[in-house]
Amino acid sequence: MTFFAYHAGELYAEQVPLSRVAQQVGTPAYVYSRAAIENQWRALDDAFGDYPHTICYAVKANSNIAILNLLARLGSGFDIVSEGELRRVLAAGGDPSKVVYSGVAKSVHELEFALKSNVRSINIESVAELHRLQAVAASLGVTASIAIRVNPDVDPETHPYISTGMEKAKFGVTMEAAFEAYKLAHTMPNIEVHGIACHIGSQITKTSPFTDALEIVLNMVKRLAQAGIQIQQLDLGGGLGINYQGETPPAADEYVQAMIAGVAAHGIDLPIAIEPGRYIAGNSGVMLTTVEYTKHNTSKNFAIVDAGMNDLMRPALYQAHHEIIPVRTDSSAEPVSYDVVGPVCESADVLGYERELALQSGDLLAVCSAGAYSFAMSNNYNSRTRPPEVMVDGDQIHVIRRRETFDQLIQGERQLPD
Repeated sequence: MTFFAYHAGELYAEQVPLSRVAQQVGTPAYVYSRAAIENQWRALDDAFGDYPHTICYAVKANSNIAILNLLARLGSGFDIVSEGELRRVLAAGGDPSKVVYSGVAKSVHELEFALKSNVRSINIESVAELHRLQAVAASLGVTASIAIRVNPDVDPETHPYISTGMEKAKFGVTMEAAFEAYKLAHTMPNIEVHGIACHIGSQITKTSPFTDALEIVLNMVKRLAQAGIQIQQLDLGGGLGINYQGETPPAADEYVQAMIAGVAAHGIDLPIAIEPGRYIAGNSGVMLTTVEYTKHNTSKNFAIVDAGMNDLMRPALYQAHHEIIPVRTDSSAEPVSYDVVGPVCESADVLGYERELALQSGDLLAVCSAGAYSFAMSNNYNSRTRPPEVMVDGDQIHVIRRRETFDQLIQGERQLPD
């Protein structure tokens, strides 16, 4: 993470020592680098060159409106999966004409809001949803622009919880069913076929799953053309992985050029949309946490920190690995193999197993690669308030979400009357 580096034995975000952030906002806390976010987005945009494209940032990765606004200023589109995410995009100044709306369970109200907001495309995930959208569009007197999310049954070779492109997944429509769904959509008076969508999973660390899926999608495009149905855009999803623990995912150029080459090999000239989330946000953030205690059993050493699985769910949910490093490297303690554990009353509340660390009570740690699917998945289990989010911009610190208070935690609750 080049935007997070040690200087004179202290970890910095850009030009700010992370100990200063902790002193200002306390811990646990999420810290993001503006330069890192913008650098990752631009790497993808530059990789396309003059090829017609839209980068639709996956809002679910990190939905803070400050981050969405940064990306909107760059010209980004957005991939959303709920009305709430669309409202965030609009509040952040995002362009609805660059929004693709995915998700398997869109309600009537959500579809109405999407159509009234003039999103670019609604990605259909079932025939039942197609019928619902036709009815909603007809009731509003508008035409709905759609893509059908096809399921190519390609193994992305990633964790099963983030694998979405195989036939057993709840996402998308199988290829043969999708062909019939396109023919049906073509006959519907309030539906306009705009594109074809495919997203096979997340944290994919080689190009072959992407190119395998693309081959299947392009064959479908040609088959549809023979049936008189012209596709106007290829939505090729996201899923490009990052380095958590020594992974070597494709660089932006390699990833993008593999897609462009695949399209060109079929003689197809269509704009491409992609939906990166983790690639842009993941290594653009860390979570700061303070060591409360060290505890030594006969077979285990524990570093008990103030951040828990409610603050960062990924290790408990996915068995995900995050590097955990000291904010200062001048500890007088001896290195010990620690399980880094939190305060939540669950045995799964472990941020990292067997980490070699020299630390003592009061030390600051940084949990790396915490910019994506981290704060976004935080919760209030054990009645713990959610941490603040901070954006570092050069030598400036901006609090982009205040630490939740206890009053906010209970503000929607009411006691029964006497």
